[in-house]
Amino acid sequence: MGAQRAAASDATILVLGEAGSGRSTLARALHEASSRAGRPIEEVDAAAVPASLFESELFGHSAGSFTGAESAREGRVERAGSGSLLLDRVEEIPLAVQAKLLRLLSDHRYAPIGGPERAADCRFLAVGAIDLPHRVARGAFREDLYFRLEVVTFEVPPLRERAADLESLLSVLLDDLGERFGRPGLELSEGARRWMEAYRWPGNLREVRNVLERAVILTSGARLDPAPPAGAESTRPRRLAEVEAEEIRRALAFTRGHQGRAAGLLGISRKALWQKRKRLGIP
Repeated sequence: MGAQRAAASDATILVLGEAGSGRSTLARALHEASSRAGRPIEEVDAAAVPASLFESELFGHSAGSFTGAESAREGRVERAGSGSLLLDRVEEIPLAVQAKLLRLLSDHRYAPIGGPERAADCRFLAVGAIDLPHRVARGAFREDLYFRLEVVTFEVPPLRERAADLESLLSVLLDDLGERFGRPGLELSEGARRWMEAYRWPGNLREVRNVLERAVILTSGARLDPAPPAGAESTRPRRLAEVEAEEIRRALAFTRGHQGRAAGLLGISRKALWQKRKRLGIP
């Protein structure tokens, strides 16, 4: 089933892939392309919630239902309403809660801790590790729950397997960062593009964004020239002028534009720094 048809349906969707590959982004896009767009999307990261609190986080609880529950608390299912519930890193959901989640998925009914049973009207989206089927085989994840989740399944390939997408992804990320930091017209140097095309990006899209965001913070102009991550393979040496320009920009950013202190950090005179900035076109 194509993404548009899947989004238009109310079927439960499972998105599998490596961390940072854009799994959660795809899940959110499916919600935005559905008839429930504009309604809430509640996200629960199973790895970020302590196992002892996960049931309460998901289903809510009544006042006095357990020690410390001084007041009632609505869970993510109730907060999602008629929108979508996004279960992130489902492989981390405690086994004790998986049976109750199975009932929620199959019957659209659940019970807050210490409260009466009620109906759920949300649409279910799940994000999981690429090896989730192997976890099922090992007994680390309920098989019946897995089959409920995988009504429609998408696998997001890692960035190293879709190198052709890198250019368009960089364009989108640069536009997004430019808007976020109030720096329109951000662009990459030729040297940066060369090593980015050769690099395998083990951290996927998350690593790309981190590299670009760091460059925006350390650079005052629109032209970004981030250095390759430590241990990057198959990268061509950069021209000395590129390296020099990057370090000058880093020094100026570090000193908030103070030329004297920047020159001191670089080990050159203030006049030499001024001459280099003029030659390299650094404002």
